Amino acid sequence: MSTVYDFEARQINGKDIPLSEFKGKVMLIVNTASQCGFTPQFGGLETLHKTYADKGLAVLGFPCNQFGSQDPGNDDEISAFCQVNYGVSFPMMSKIEVNGPTAHPLYKWLTAEAPGLLGSKGIKWNFTKFLVGKDGQVIKRYAPLDKPADLTKDIEAALAA
Repeated sequence: MSTVYDFEARQINGKDIPLSEFKGKVMLIVNTASQCGFTPQFGGLETLHKTYADKGLAVLGFPCNQFGSQDPGNDDEISAFCQVNYGVSFPMMSKIEVNGPTAHPLYKWLTAEAPGLLGSKGIKWNFTKFLVGKDGQVIKRYAPLDKPADLTKDIEAALAA
């Protein structure tokens, strides 16, 4: 059986990072976009990061331009946007695809482990969120409409597990 720790990602600064570096932490993995109606969720994600990072939460943002071309910038532009507009200090990864044949392997795994509404595997829009437990297994998938603040009860339960 696979876990999130079997994957690696490229950070927005171009360095590869094995997700095993987050072993024993609860992870919130989110596909993000800089020009989306949900973009203000960066603020809520940063609040979760600041509130729970010391307790073992790792928020990871994965920019994606597959939905309405709402993240057209390069990694440097995306990084600057997130820091200037939302003070993002949680790890941001390099831009990826989350659907289709060129989807990042992590997202192929996440969507297989936690299908969406009516069993759909694909990501429907920006700011779909996956909560991963300390054991590296997906706990729950959240829709873009689910605000980061609405996840606190589940995050606290995962941290306490």
